[in-house]
Order: sequence, then C-alpha cells, then structure tokens
Amino acid sequence: MSRIVVLGAGVCGLATAMMLARDGNDVLVLERDYAPAPSTPEKAWTNWERAGVTQFRLGHLLLPAGRAVLEAELPEALAFLAAAGALRFDFLAGMPPTLADRHARAGDGRFVTLTARRPVLEQALARAAAQQAGLEVRRGVTVAGLKSQPRGTTPHIVGVRLDSGQEIAAQLVVDATGRRSRLPQWLSAVGANAVPEEAEDSGFTYYQRTFRSPDGLVPKLIAPVGSSIGTIMLVTLPADNGTWAVVIATSSGDQPLKRLRDARAWTSVVETCPLHAHWLHGEPITSVQAMGGLIDRRRRLAPGGLPLATGIAAVADAWACTNPSLGRGISHGLRHAQRLRDIVREHVRDPEAFVLAWDHVTEHEMRPFYDDVLAENRFRRGEVDSLRSDSEPPTPDTQTARFVAAAPHDPDVFRAYLETRAALATTREVLERPALVERIDRVTAPAVVPLPGPSRSELLHLLADAPGGRTPRMGARPPHRRRAGAGTA
Repeated sequence: MSRIVVLGAGVCGLATAMMLARDGNDVLVLERDYAPAPSTPEKAWTNWERAGVTQFRLGHLLLPAGRAVLEAELPEALAFLAAAGALRFDFLAGMPPTLADRHARAGDGRFVTLTARRPVLEQALARAAAQQAGLEVRRGVTVAGLKSQPRGTTPHIVGVRLDSGQEIAAQLVVDATGRRSRLPQWLSAVGANAVPEEAEDSGFTYYQRTFRSPDGLVPKLIAPVGSSIGTIMLVTLPADNGTWAVVIATSSGDQPLKRLRDARAWTSVVETCPLHAHWLHGEPITSVQAMGGLIDRRRRLAPGGLPLATGIAAVADAWACTNPSLGRGISHGLRHAQRLRDIVREHVRDPEAFVLAWDHVTEHEMRPFYDDVLAENRFRRGEVDSLRSDSEPPTPDTQTARFVAAAPHDPDVFRAYLETRAALATTREVLERPALVERIDRVTAPAVVPLPGPSRSELLHLLADAPGGRTPRMGARPPHRRRAGAGTA
C-alpha cells in the first residue's frame, strides 16, 4: 500500500483520489478552502464558498467523455449525481434538419451524458469520496511547499509542508490544484530546474446568467451548444433541476462589448438571436457574471525525458488548462486522472520509471486534446479579430473545414464531428480514419449559412441603446421546452 497525497478537492482531485484509494492506496486529500461539502445540491449552489475555484458558479456541461470515466470508474458518484437531479443530455437529439437519415446506430450511447451545475457535480463527488475506504479529505489546509530529499541530481519529493509547519510524508504527491497551481514555484524552492511552460491569454471574456424554470422544464437545444454569431459566441448549457446557463463569449479586447455586464444589455443581445431567445424564458437566479483573463497553459515535468523531480505528478488543469468555452476541462481532467491511476499501478514503487511513464502518457494521449482546443481557440480569435477590423479572416485547415462543412449532411460524418465536441476524440484522430475521409469526399456540402443574429453594426447599436432594453419574461412557458431528464442535445 502506498501513501499518496492529492492536493485539491475539486472534481478532478476527488476523482483522482477515489480511483487511487480503491486500488488499495492510502490517500489523503488536502484542500485549501475551509467549507465542507454541503448536505444537499441546493445548498451547494447557494451556500458553498469555494474561493479557490474561479469558475465555481459559471456554466458547466459534463461532456460524454467525462460521464464515461465516471460510469466506468466511479459509478456511485454518477448515482449521487443522478439523485441530485442531474439532466440526461443526448447530443444526438440535436441532429440538424439537413440530415435525412436519423436512424440510430450502434454505439450512439456514447453521446449521452449526465450533467449539472458545477457545485452540484462537485457535491456529488464529495458525497462519494466521504464513503470511500482508504481516503481522507482535510479541508482548510494550506500547503506551503514540497518536502524533498536528494536523489542523484534530481530532487525526490517525499511529502508536503503545510503553512502550520507540519510535514506530511508521501510516496507520491499529486497536484490537482487547478489553474492556480503553484507547482513551478514549489519545485524551484526544492532545487529543481525551471518547469517549461507555454502560456498565452485565451483572449476571451465570458458574460453569463443562470436561470431556473418554474415547472422543471428546460429549453430545447435548436442550435449548437456553442454558436458563433459574428463577433460573439452564445453558449447554452442545460443543467440539473430545471436550471440552465446562457453565456455570451466575446473577445477580451472588444471594449464596446464590456457593456454586456449590464443585465439589460446582455438580455437585449440574446433576444435578437432567434435560435437562442427562448433560453431567456425562466427566472434569473444570478446577475450577469463576468470572467476573463484566462490563460491557455501547458507544463511539462520531464522535458526531453529528463525528470525535473520524482515523486510528483500534475493532473488536469494543474498540468494544462484552456479557454472554457468548449467545456472540455473536467472531462479531459477525468480521463487524465484515470490514466494516472493506471500508471501508479505499474510504477509507483519506481520513481524514475513512474515520472517517465506519466510524461509519456500525458504527452502522447492527453496533449493532442490540448493542442486541438488551442488550435480551435486561436482560429476563432483570429476570426473575431478579422470581423472587428473588417480584414481578411484566417485561412482554415482545408481538411478540417471540409469535415465541418460535411457534418450536417452525412449521419456518420456528423457522429464523428460529435466525437470531437464530446471530448471522445481529437479532430486529427477522426480524420485519420480512411473510411471517414472517403465519406467526407463524397459529400457535396452547400455553402455554410451563418446562424441568425445581430451583425456587428447591429450589435453595437443594441449595446448603445441597452438602458432602454427589455428584461426577460419570468415564468412564461415558451416553445422548445422539455422536462429535465428527457434526452436533449
């Protein structure tokens, strides 16, 4: 039995700890935030203070890839989530009307997920963790640094130091502290070489409002979850117990759009998008919440096959984090945690072998997903900048552009496209399938018709006139609604 310390009790930290504990390891989770997990989902939403998680009450969608990991590894956590009122969400139910063949295929179940607001998801994981043998969660504990011993020329991490002065020994320390991870500073303090890090501003700001239905019904998705409309993106996120979030994503440098912080301005923009306006018909349960300044960042702890330290691993957002508009962070993190468990099984007693095997898995299995998201974000950023400046748009990758254009016109190409949206596969991975490429080649796709919504000039005019805008109707039952739990996409 190995003693493993996991830093951070967020979704991915708890999932990592539970997977390691059920393998027979003695696992201790240290969480800086003091407040314990509430007893009910609603208290998690209204009362839980999680200052360490910037996006705690912002929109969230657990993608099918994340659901698949929970179903395979932590079914009791998924059961707690279902009992908390999570929504069964089927991506395939949102097939575009251009697809004539709407028959089911073998394997369609992979596109189904169970989703909830982030506090509700984390509360379900915390309930499962509380019942896991061999796992202890300590909250209100601040880690000040790492404890190390020399091992050749490379520091070997043998535990952590708390700000109280207490030291906790471990055979392995797992950093699951998320975007705010201080791992580079901690490693530097014990004599490790600098952690290679690539980072860039994601370039997006998010303006979100959360709603609740008075009758348990949620809006029907009649446009993509993430819909690009000129210089904005609308993201619509069904959640648990008849709640949902609507997000307007903008370029961080788009000064006129900062007026979207005003609820009337925000509402007036959503109202002008005919495929999205029905998402306003509910009771707002938050003001407009803004989040920006997010960094796309990736680290590596064994560059060129040379470990910076042994006895340490970074998982999920502590390793790599991206712009959240594609909603892949938790799902990628859960898969990363699952693979960490696999590598611990094989190599935890051999620190050098462990760190090299973990680096290999992270670089060869997880980095392609990071690169995929980064490429899409960069292209969208360039597209928005060109629309704002009336300049030439960026040139898309030809094969990817043909793939996206063909998806609404072929049921198998559409499913392959959904795999990339559901974090089940990267774009490169699906385009390496010869049979899929042949199908794409056979599709004669018409010109892409932009989703309806305001032009740039109309958007600026709307925001200029925002103080006179209308507020959403409360409690009315519009079309395009389904009861929570029904298959929607």
